Amino acid sequence: MDLGITGIHHVTSGASGAQEDVDFFTTAVGLRMIKQTVLFDGTKPIYHLYYGNKNAEIGSVMTTFPFRQAGFTGRQGSGQVKTTGLTVPQGAAKFWAERFKRLQFASGAITERFGQRCATFTHPAGLGFEVIEDPADTREGWTTADISADVAVRGFHSVAMSVQDTEEMERFLTEGLGFVKVATDGKHTRYGIAGGGPGKTIELVAEPERRQGGWQFAQGLVHHVALAVPTETEQTAVKAHLEGLGYTDVSEIKDRNYFHSIYCRSPGGVLVEIATSDIGFEIDETKEHLGEKLHLPPWFEPRRAEIVAPLEPIVVPAHATGR
Repeated sequence: MDLGITGIHHVTSGASGAQEDVDFFTTAVGLRMIKQTVLFDGTKPIYHLYYGNKNAEIGSVMTTFPFRQAGFTGRQGSGQVKTTGLTVPQGAAKFWAERFKRLQFASGAITERFGQRCATFTHPAGLGFEVIEDPADTREGWTTADISADVAVRGFHSVAMSVQDTEEMERFLTEGLGFVKVATDGKHTRYGIAGGGPGKTIELVAEPERRQGGWQFAQGLVHHVALAVPTETEQTAVKAHLEGLGYTDVSEIKDRNYFHSIYCRSPGGVLVEIATSDIGFEIDETKEHLGEKLHLPPWFEPRRAEIVAPLEPIVVPAHATGR
């Protein structure tokens, strides 16, 4: 079944402090800052920060909301994305394990799952991440003075979702979204879309004993994983298909300026977005200067002073923007 879903579009999580988040992703992880904007929903002004690979490709875009200033803290548990996986080249796990141990974001241990070497690390807000070696990923990573091209992060590899009931969640992924079951390794079962592999993989982690986590916008929680479709045509078809299967909690299309979105609460609890790939991040700044300034959507511009004033000042390192 081909619904037009091409893989992961982006992952959105709740961070803590804004500067802390910028430093973590641009300096520790070495991602490129590709967009500074704000949360489009709600009443409190909150940053929405976007990071990605060299070419700011769909499937590499990590987005965060720094919620510390707003005072929103979440409860981790089942029904959430437990770990966000990033692809690195073959042999790079050792570099990252040592780097994150030195920076005090991890223990330095290297593990193996599905025959691939992985190194886990933790965002200052408590978000779980891992780098996964995969030579099949040919995307270009962003480089810095101490992160060279032969170890740089390429983009998303996968997300691992903690669920209490894998049966109904598997039905949602396979019948609802078109994923194919690939393999099982312990508590982890992999599913692939559009051929699978880097950026096209979701893992279910069977944890029936784990307590239900919160679903709110808050620091310490992955709010949603977005899957990519080319246009609203495919997006509308996915919405109709999901509703036809009984997954009726699908939102109307929302304009996110850089893409259009619909959202569906999966039976396992994880919020899944379907986002279009046809607009992009260059509608308000050039590719060479992505992430250098705070951009607001046109409908927020008349309120710029009001929105910007309460935001925590941030400094984006020169190595994280266009060059």
